[in-house]
Amino acid sequence: MSNDVLLHVESAHGALKKSALEIATAGRRVADQLGGQLVALVAGSGVDTAPLAAHGVDKVLTVEGAAFDRYTLEAHGAALLAAAEQVAPRAVLLAASVAGKELGAWAAARLDRGLVADAIEVHADGEALVAHKPKYAGKAHATLRVAGPAVVSVRPNAIAPEANAKAGERVALSVTAPEARIRVESVEAPGTKQIELTEADAIVSGGRGMGGPESWNLILDLAEVLGAAHGASRAVCDAGWRPHAEQVGQTGKTVSPKLYIACGISGAIQHLAGMSSSKVIVAVNKDPEAPIFKVSDYGIVGDVHQVLPLLTDAARTFLA
Repeated sequence: MSNDVLLHVESAHGALKKSALEIATAGRRVADQLGGQLVALVAGSGVDTAPLAAHGVDKVLTVEGAAFDRYTLEAHGAALLAAAEQVAPRAVLLAASVAGKELGAWAAARLDRGLVADAIEVHADGEALVAHKPKYAGKAHATLRVAGPAVVSVRPNAIAPEANAKAGERVALSVTAPEARIRVESVEAPGTKQIELTEADAIVSGGRGMGGPESWNLILDLAEVLGAAHGASRAVCDAGWRPHAEQVGQTGKTVSPKLYIACGISGAIQHLAGMSSSKVIVAVNKDPEAPIFKVSDYGIVGDVHQVLPLLTDAARTFLA
């Protein structure tokens, strides 16, 4: 077994996702500590891999083909196993996305390795890997030490990408994708351009305190001015006010943006589990005792219907 680190990076429409550069930064640190190389696996057609070389990747293994353009466990699993066989890495890093969590667990079982999911930091200590991850909706942090080879998924936005120019040599791998048990027939894009929650640097989310779907334009207006994504609590999605794709929380999406604005969200533990690792949290709620204020960096006690238009106007003026 080598001391190399293998990355499984995600892409869409020929471009790397932001999480690819985040795990490249984490992987570079681990590879340097182990004294090995950083190797990235990119599966998909015509993906621009140049940013990987600029962020510390020594070698890029590419798997071309239409079967790899959309994520399926069968295709990307086969590609990851082929890369692991060639590299024999001490650590495999993935993004803790929906796809990465599934693929990471599957790969750990197939490769007979330890698994750490949703880490916010990872480093090497001798030959062991040490990872840190939040527990109990961010109320505590756990430190996990894996003595042998490991698979680690890293929470999006937990690690800031750092430039570190390396060779980024491209090597083609020949992989035959097994037939997928589930086939995507079509993908419908949203009617308006929307920033993916897990990729966003800023998110504006609303809860039941918004009163109803007729008030959601206040969330959308502030998000547009800030260039932010927009999210919602589980109660909002269950009520049908917003689609479940926008749900943030334990049963929705886990996010770690630089800025999270919670509007009319009380702060139930299920919601906190999905956003408490955000860098800066701003809460707007008319209840001064709302639990959301306990995790907020800044709090505004007031009616969201009055506060949000003022915030939007102020942001528009400041950013003009």
